[in-house]
Amino acid sequence: MSDAISPKDFRAAEGTDDWRVVGDGARAWFDAGDFARGAALVSAIAGLADAAGHHPDVDLRYSGVAVRLISHDVGDISHRDLALARDISAAARELGATARPELVQSLQIAIDAVDVPAVRAFWEAVLGYSPVEDADLTDPRASGPNVWIQQIDAARPERNTLHVDLYVPRDVVEKRLAAALAAGGRVVNDVNAPEWWTLADPEGNEVDLAPWRDDSPWAA
Repeated sequence: MSDAISPKDFRAAEGTDDWRVVGDGARAWFDAGDFARGAALVSAIAGLADAAGHHPDVDLRYSGVAVRLISHDVGDISHRDLALARDISAAARELGATARPELVQSLQIAIDAVDVPAVRAFWEAVLGYSPVEDADLTDPRASGPNVWIQQIDAARPERNTLHVDLYVPRDVVEKRLAAALAAGGRVVNDVNAPEWWTLADPEGNEVDLAPWRDDSPWAA
């Protein structure tokens, strides 16, 4: 029996204020203040994960620690992730590491293609990535952004065929949108707003900016 939990229920659960569900799981960032405290937090997370038999992705940087929780066996976040998120937050507080949920985001590269298998084979080879779905590639080291090959019916020479998908917390997206426009960007398509906006830089390079909706179909 699956123990998957929807993003909506995850966010509504007690003890998840430090976390945001964005695109590829539940993520948190903890400002450690120094490398030693960050390393201590990583050590604490490792102990908690081993005790739970459930292991997150953890990235130690000089200034802090990034954590991603997802249950690969269900392809989703789960109640195991919820329990571990609470324990990690408690460990961070005990060590004096400060949660900064407004810094959380996830990044994906999206490529439009008429011949998806051919385009996918090229990017799989050149990036050294692994196939995970019919049109998806992932970094086997779990350090780089996922690549999604999007089917289109015909070539579109008037538009870029490669863009970035950026998922940010819902409480951040409007500020990020305003900053992008103030920096010279423009809205290319907002028909799907507030689910996502397609923006372009001054030379036409595109990014889809999206909050991960708690009431999205994926969350049902």
